[in-house]
Amino acid sequence: MITVEKIDARTFKVTVKDRTTTTHTVSLNPSYHEKLTSGRISAEELVEKSFEFLLKRESNTSILSSFDLPIIGQYFPEYENIIQKTLK
Repeated sequence: MITVEKIDARTFKVTVKDRTTTTHTVSLNPSYHEKLTSGRISAEELVEKSFEFLLKRESNTSILSSFDLPIIGQYFPEYENIIQKTLK
């Protein structure tokens, strides 16, 4: 289960409950949110979908505890394309 809590305009607290519960702090620049979603979904939804993407590839305990959302693309080059396709 993924819970996303907005801390401020650019920062989100994400809790992933699995065998082990983990907490992550995620930064999201509004321009990156717009680039990926064209405003079709909220920033919170984008963060949640991004964690769904990550959890298909690694355990929640392997996800960085604090990161800027675009860094996902450095580890998984297909990230942006997959996120954009899920919104079409």
